[in-house]
Amino acid sequence: MAGPEPQSGVVSSTVSLMFTQPWLAAAAVFCAIAAALWGRAASRLARAARRIEAETASSSHGRDATELARAAFDKDLHTALLYAILTVGLAVASISRSPWYELPLLGVTIPVVVSIRYAPRFFDEARLAENRAMLERRAEEVLAQEDLAPRRWADRLAPEDLPHIEGFELGRVYEPGTGMMAGDFYDVFVTASHRIACVIGDVAGHGIEPSITAFQVKYLLRTFLRTYRDPAQALEELNKVLSTSGRPEDLVSVCVVVFDTEAGTLRHASAGHPAAWLWQDSEMRALRSTGPLLTLDPDALYLSRETSLASGDVLLLYTDGLTEARSGGQIFGEERIAGIIRRDPGQDATILCKTLLEAARDFASEPLSDDVAILAVRRV
Repeated sequence: MAGPEPQSGVVSSTVSLMFTQPWLAAAAVFCAIAAALWGRAASRLARAARRIEAETASSSHGRDATELARAAFDKDLHTALLYAILTVGLAVASISRSPWYELPLLGVTIPVVVSIRYAPRFFDEARLAENRAMLERRAEEVLAQEDLAPRRWADRLAPEDLPHIEGFELGRVYEPGTGMMAGDFYDVFVTASHRIACVIGDVAGHGIEPSITAFQVKYLLRTFLRTYRDPAQALEELNKVLSTSGRPEDLVSVCVVVFDTEAGTLRHASAGHPAAWLWQDSEMRALRSTGPLLTLDPDALYLSRETSLASGDVLLLYTDGLTEARSGGQIFGEERIAGIIRRDPGQDATILCKTLLEAARDFASEPLSDDVAILAVRRV
């Protein structure tokens, strides 16, 4: 006598009665999950569109953002409805033996017709999104260039890498101020087989125009110092050129020092620049201005002064951003610079420059607002 039918067989029979096509039932479940996910995404996009519209009601860019958010909402809602219809159609078809119950699947044609009807609108919205992304990318590139250009320009005026010159140790430091473009510059280059020129200068003001003038001065001096042995004569020629073809409002201070390794001397000329300091014979010596600022008088005369140069001598050049660091009513000043050099004149040239900059920062009650350029040269 046969025993009772196993319970698993009863369950299987029941499932078979409920679902004539189980694979359609499984598809309906997955479609329901997809409809819920797309519906949730559409709900969030609807809230985002309302928030963007409220926050940027008066901005044209805000209207573009709102339209894009609404377009994304429409597409997500359209997809959620498609999956919802598929869920109903597949669920009905899975429990029916009659082909008439598969008619709900024809409801899929509704979102299909909508897609075809509104395809141009979808294409326009996609084009709008693409154009907006392209504009944003171009804006980011422009901003990146605007941020990079001043640094690249400053590197031309005050380069980090100085040339290696036999018999000399060079150190430098440059600290940009609050302006977008720098007006401070320095240069070290060989003018002849036994002559080396060191230049430092400052163009008054901030912005692109003073920076362009600084660039012109730096490279004109390279030409004139290779043409004339005397730095004072080079400054006179430079002053004539700037006075006739430059901007008269661009007041320029420059200090030029030419080292003659064959004669063992240095010759300096200065157009209104802060005093350079020379450590020599255990004493500090100020190399002061030998003529007026450039562009003040096209016929101005400049003098050169020469001194001997020995091993261990240190020359320090700097711009007024260092001396004019302020703490209340006091300025950092020349004497503090001389005192720091006296304390340890034998230290590395680069470390000496950095020590001076840090001392000015520590002294100042506020961050340094002007550009600071410092150049140190030691005869070894």
